[in-house]
Amino acid sequence: MVTVQNKSRRSSDILKFVGWVAGIILLNVLAANFFFRLDLTEDKRYTIAPVTKQMLSSLENEVVVDVYLEGDFPAGFKRLQQSVRETLDEFRIYSGGNLRFNFIDPNEISDQEQRTEFITNLAQKGINPTNLRATEEGKQVERLVFPGAIVRYNGKETAVNLLKGNLAASPDERLNQSVEGVEYELASAIRKVAFQGNKVIGYITGQGELQMQQVTDLLGSLQEYYRVARGELGEIPSLQGLDLIIVAKPTEQFTEADKYKIDQFIMKGGKAVFFVDALNANMDSVGAGGMFAVPYNLNLDDLLFRYGVRLNPTLVMDLNSGFIPMVTGYAGDRPQTEMINWRFFPLLNNFSQHPITRNLDAVYTRFVSTIDTVRADGITKTPLVFTSPYSRVLEPPVPITLEEARMEVNPELFQAGPEPVGYLLEGAFTSLFRNRRPPAGVPDTQVKEQGVPTKIAVFSDGDLVRNEINPRTGQAYELGFDRYNNITFANRDMAMNTIHYLLDSEGLINVRSKQIELRPLDRVRVRDEKTYWQLLNLVAPIVLLSIFGVTRYYLRKRKYEHF
Repeated sequence: MVTVQNKSRRSSDILKFVGWVAGIILLNVLAANFFFRLDLTEDKRYTIAPVTKQMLSSLENEVVVDVYLEGDFPAGFKRLQQSVRETLDEFRIYSGGNLRFNFIDPNEISDQEQRTEFITNLAQKGINPTNLRATEEGKQVERLVFPGAIVRYNGKETAVNLLKGNLAASPDERLNQSVEGVEYELASAIRKVAFQGNKVIGYITGQGELQMQQVTDLLGSLQEYYRVARGELGEIPSLQGLDLIIVAKPTEQFTEADKYKIDQFIMKGGKAVFFVDALNANMDSVGAGGMFAVPYNLNLDDLLFRYGVRLNPTLVMDLNSGFIPMVTGYAGDRPQTEMINWRFFPLLNNFSQHPITRNLDAVYTRFVSTIDTVRADGITKTPLVFTSPYSRVLEPPVPITLEEARMEVNPELFQAGPEPVGYLLEGAFTSLFRNRRPPAGVPDTQVKEQGVPTKIAVFSDGDLVRNEINPRTGQAYELGFDRYNNITFANRDMAMNTIHYLLDSEGLINVRSKQIELRPLDRVRVRDEKTYWQLLNLVAPIVLLSIFGVTRYYLRKRKYEHF
């Protein structure tokens, strides 16, 4: 009787154990049909920012992404390729299926003519190939790599450059910077084509600012995200209706009424970017026999001082600088031209870790001044960009001649250290016109003395956003393009990042702060941690339950056999 009862209990235990295992398997199968992500990596490399998730979930139609980073690459490019693939896969899931991506290798096109046409078409869209040198089977080989993508939505498309970062960094560091920026670059491109911006930017004129042709590239780039208007400050009653204003290299004095309009715009939450020269210096006068750089009288010092910064009437020379063509001799009647280091054109390659400037390439400047901070209660002041440690600060009047480029450099004179030349100011500003009457000629006479929280940025180089003009065709070059050396610097990226940060209430620009530690394993890994954690998440409950069930079964078996 006892034996039959024991057998019945054993059978019952076995059935319960099988039922538990079947239940766990069923639970895992059901869970696979629900959305679930768990990032257990230390640097959260697989975590998509909430602002990106919200944007993707708001897509009404399908986004198609064609990625041209395909082929047999060295480990570093494979890591970038894998990061792009994983990010797009996450995007696809968070978009609810409204995103589709393809990886295309232009080098697989067998027909030479068709391949050339295809590559030319990509270049016209902004995806330029990189010549990659690698060693295969003991031989040096070269291969064209296309580190870019095209994002399409409802008939609109835009190109994405996936190989970003600072050219001064090592190849591994630059690839890691590119990996860190993958989410932002792709998300920013999707926002550009899928979501019409409603913010309005005003380009201010009337004080001798850069002409429209000289800011064609910047304003054209901004129009892809925002609405852009132009207005002469003296002819408009106020700046209300705008979200941000740009003041780019004014050369004439601001009236008190002009400053009042800017001040009250900022007090009411408006954003502003100032690209201002402290000293009057230009290459046309230098080339004509030299000049003395003297301070401008812009009547802006008190306004910027009240907001927390002082634009110093100085001129910075830097050993890390750009080059200009100079005649160094003659061969018969023909002048011989060489590229000479011009220390009045600093190359800025020293940035803070703020989202605006993180992982930027070098920025080209012309006749830049230093900036100091002053007391402004409640204002957070963040330096964005600095000169190199090998700089020299000159007080006006500063003699500038081309002969200076030919002179021997005395390193002892270039010990000023990194000098800040760009600041971000955030907080509730106090009006310049506090406890003062409004100036004559303004319709708004109710002074708002304490502002609401907002943001402004100040850079001490008016030419930072000036694009060169092709002297033969009259067409504008790309912003940051050095036509003498055929190099494009990151001027446009820094200007765009600054404006995105000031206007980005959702915080997409903060995705640029993503930091991924470069580890030795990353250079050779094939699969990453996420795969193993997903597998562990599936198998671990079954293994643990099996151990529990088997242990319980044998404990009870021993109990029955005791009887």
